[in-house]
Amino acid sequence: MTARLGILLSGAGSTYVNLVEAIRDGRLPAVIAVVISSKPGTGGLLKAASYGHPTVVASDADAVTAALRAHQVQWVAMCGWLKYWDPPGEFRGRTVNIHPALLPAFGGPGMYGRKVHEAVIVQGVRTSGCTVHLVAGGYDSGPIIAQATVAIAPDDTADTLQARVQAAERDLYPRALADLLRD
Repeated sequence: MTARLGILLSGAGSTYVNLVEAIRDGRLPAVIAVVISSKPGTGGLLKAASYGHPTVVASDADAVTAALRAHQVQWVAMCGWLKYWDPPGEFRGRTVNIHPALLPAFGGPGMYGRKVHEAVIVQGVRTSGCTVHLVAGGYDSGPIIAQATVAIAPDDTADTLQARVQAAERDLYPRALADLLRD
């Protein structure tokens, strides 16, 4: 069975594109039902238009939920979504996020993108990575589904670490989401 997937994004859409590629090559049994951006004019919206996926701009929780329902979404994938949205009703337990650190460390409000990698470097930890988790309640909370680790080199910068974590994300996110959809 092919699941109807809703995408939530706030930026360029690289994580969304990764899922599109996984769908196209058969690794992810889904179709993109709608791409929702928290703001107009994002690169993710432009990419969605080029793929022919329906798009919606919605920044408040009620509008997000209404758009997902209108497009008969079964599962939601956060792909760089920077607004708070606690999945209600039928989307609870069916909304997935990927975070660029090994949760529960380096999560919470304001911890996204390069900021996470800067904090990891400053803290001096030896391992970072990424986490796929179900979305529930507060920022970066909810049950952890899968993690991938990335070693931190002594000469790493936030940029070099970010590049390696993003490579791990590109592998982990579609694989973990596919496992959820098949179950």
